[in-house]
Amino acid sequence: MNTTTAAAVPQNQDLGNIKRLPILISLIIGAFFSILNETLLNIAFLPLTVELNVSYPTIQWLSTGYLLVVGILIPVTALLVQWFTTRQMFLGAMGLFAAGTLVCAIAPGFEVLLVGRIIQAMGTGLMLPVMMNTILVLYPPEKRGAAMGSMGLVIMFAPAIGPTLSGFILEHFDWRWLFYLVLPFAIFSIIFAAIFLKNVSVVTRPKVDILSIILSTIGFGGIVFGFSSAGKNGDFSSPDVYLSMIAGAVALILFVWRQLRSETPMLDLRAFKFPMFSISTLLLVIAMMSMFATMMLLPIYLQGPLGLTTLAAGLVLLPGSALNGFLSPITGKLFDKFGPRVLVIPGAALLLVITFMFTRITLETTQSTLILYHVLLMVSISMIMMPTQTNGLNQLPRRYYPHGTAILNTLQQVAGAIGVALFISIMTAGQDRYLAETTETDLAVATANAMTTGVKEAFTVGLVFAGIALLLSLFVKRTTAPVEE
Repeated sequence: MNTTTAAAVPQNQDLGNIKRLPILISLIIGAFFSILNETLLNIAFLPLTVELNVSYPTIQWLSTGYLLVVGILIPVTALLVQWFTTRQMFLGAMGLFAAGTLVCAIAPGFEVLLVGRIIQAMGTGLMLPVMMNTILVLYPPEKRGAAMGSMGLVIMFAPAIGPTLSGFILEHFDWRWLFYLVLPFAIFSIIFAAIFLKNVSVVTRPKVDILSIILSTIGFGGIVFGFSSAGKNGDFSSPDVYLSMIAGAVALILFVWRQLRSETPMLDLRAFKFPMFSISTLLLVIAMMSMFATMMLLPIYLQGPLGLTTLAAGLVLLPGSALNGFLSPITGKLFDKFGPRVLVIPGAALLLVITFMFTRITLETTQSTLILYHVLLMVSISMIMMPTQTNGLNQLPRRYYPHGTAILNTLQQVAGAIGVALFISIMTAGQDRYLAETTETDLAVATANAMTTGVKEAFTVGLVFAGIALLLSLFVKRTTAPVEE
């Protein structure tokens, strides 16, 4: 038994007098605006290249750098939550996020803006695992579904509405208002948490394994950077891409080996010995790949072959994104009452059907049809994500909570980067192949048909992943918290 990590969430801790709702509200407010920034800036890249006088590959570092820092920090939080109290972690995370937002808002040029984004990402990277770990400690397994569903409203809804919200802001205001409008909410979150947030964990301060931190940073950082870089243009042949991925893979292998041999690992991978946690992890990876890839492919298709404006494309995606967020608390309550199978299996089946429908789109496909497809896709994702995540974490003993949440959050970030890179590369290859073989003389028509073909081929590969998700869902069973060893 890992006595050090077990002490982080002691069995005899009295949480009976703690009011859970104010703590949950604190977490929701802070997490919503920190996670929102993962996608809020993406739609502003083109005007920023003109405003800041930089190239498009350079400006995308505002997104790549953000994902990179989040991917690096999340694994380390399994250690940090044992060194700092709940209040210290949350207030520190939101303090970093607010400071980064202010730096971004007043940035005179690209370099300072990038620094601000990195500071923002540090806050987000610390926030996600703290949020989930706090819920696991506060709520018993039979009530976690509703609480995790509320978190799903944040995790799923915030990044999904980012492009739509930023499109509206940029239509009426300067790009700096993307940060000015977020800053008051970040400050309010700090004040609210300072008043209502209570400590729910015990500081044990285990030994710090510097080598594991280094390997984790290189490993997860290299993988996220490699796939994020490839995702910009679907090109895996660049040395920056494959060298960083090779370095990341080697570091991850060494990291896993070290964690399994250590009696007090930084990230306890023994959580995978619990079968429902392992199945949940695979399902979540596929669902996250599908969501992030769709968030990238559909805007390209809407603004390319269909010729919609940025704002119009964002509005097409808004109904599905909004419904996805609002459904998360509902699916959480249904999970508490009926268990995961009645949600996850139909959700995976719906994902398979809708992914197939996306492989049939043409230039004649109407906007209303695409809205319907996107809505149903987001419904399927909401039926899979939170119930699967909660069910997998419910099987873990309490000493694994920091590690389980860090594992899931890290792999979801990596899955998002992989999904975008994989599907963009497939789309690009299909587009190039069509242009090389076509006999059409009208360049605009040929380009539109080529992009449509590429998008359909990307969703065809997605259909395979959806089939795997449906197969995995058949093995999902309701879990109960095990007796501590």
